[in-house]
Amino acid sequence: MEKKVNVIGAGLAGSEAALFLANHGVKVRLYEMKPKKLSPAHKMNSFAELVCSNSLKSTDPLTASGLLKAEMKALGSSLLSLAEECSVPSGSALSVDRELFSQRVTERIRLNENIEVVNEEYAKIDESQPTIIASGPLTSDALFNELKRYIGDDSCFFYDAVAPIVTLESIDMSKAFWGNRYSKGSSEGDYLNAPMNKEEYLNFYSELISAETAKLKEFEKLSVFEGCMPIEVMAKRGVDGLRFGPLKPVGLEHNGEKFYAVVQLRKENAEGSLLNLVGFQTNLTFGEQKRVFGLIPALKNAEFVRYGVMHRNSYINAPKALTACSQLKEHPNIFIAGQLSGVEGYVESMASGLYSAINMLKLLEGKELTPLSPKTCLGAIYHYITNASAENFQPMNANYGIIECDKNFRDKKEKKQYLLNVSNLEIEKFICK
Repeated sequence: MEKKVNVIGAGLAGSEAALFLANHGVKVRLYEMKPKKLSPAHKMNSFAELVCSNSLKSTDPLTASGLLKAEMKALGSSLLSLAEECSVPSGSALSVDRELFSQRVTERIRLNENIEVVNEEYAKIDESQPTIIASGPLTSDALFNELKRYIGDDSCFFYDAVAPIVTLESIDMSKAFWGNRYSKGSSEGDYLNAPMNKEEYLNFYSELISAETAKLKEFEKLSVFEGCMPIEVMAKRGVDGLRFGPLKPVGLEHNGEKFYAVVQLRKENAEGSLLNLVGFQTNLTFGEQKRVFGLIPALKNAEFVRYGVMHRNSYINAPKALTACSQLKEHPNIFIAGQLSGVEGYVESMASGLYSAINMLKLLEGKELTPLSPKTCLGAIYHYITNASAENFQPMNANYGIIECDKNFRDKKEKKQYLLNVSNLEIEKFICK
């Protein structure tokens, strides 16, 4: 019999899942409500749109994000290879031209004869049909309410903050310089650094913590996920908090000069004409963003092509509702992928879509579903989100703290190399099952 699957949402997770299944002979009906209906955070009509940043983090396999990428490559990720094709210089990180990346993913999907794209809002779940719901952190109210009927529990919410983008030509280059921390990355430097002395920083800090924020109408309570915290919220934790975070000056020198604080900007597109303020996710009003961020000397006359905004992120209570194979516990035909499942981050969302698709294929083929080992980065993420406290559950991204290790190490690099070797073996076992 012909294998058929519904995939809901053509974001990172849904696109990854659809391509994997289609490439393995499964007929996929991919539901995407764009362009008929856009979420508050999305602007493009194409698929796999990156909203918060264009960075997919480190490619070094001795980092958690790099390890996750290595696992995804071994498991057959389509989006990761497309991201590499659309990359822009970013030191040891994988950053992409987000418009080109989205276009390439859209083309790959539309050209696949096994994928039928349905431009409609999916709002009625049919549990008799194998379905992967990857509708993202901005799942429509209709679908989210429908999903609540199946999981039998109100889900959690948090807010995600988006960083501003400025034009390169509007930056005062006499007060900025190209370079990488500790001179890592390309010789010319992948980051534009905007330094501040102590007086400049303290003035910026004072204005930042007292600046006006945008009114949040949708919810009364604001819960900020640590991984994407607004810079003004981070600043209020202490005067030196930013200097140990996104404005860390360590490892950045220019002509022998050291600095009190340094703002880093990363290329947003292949041409390098647009720059993203790294770590500057914010909920300040647009006028306050221009005023306060303009206190950074190099950005005094900066032209903002996109101001930072905050938008709703929704996710299910994974410990209550989800198995370690990404199925709903009470409805095994329905899989949840991407940020809706409780994973956090772009690469994690792609990996989640890939993992859900692999398990869906096994289900269709009548094979036993066994969770990926928590000794792998991806397996550890799923082990965490399905075994965390259901009372205080928050999304999780790739990090070494959740990966299971059966040996003790004093040397961190030695431990990371060991975990990489174990991951390779465990991924190979998983593929062979």
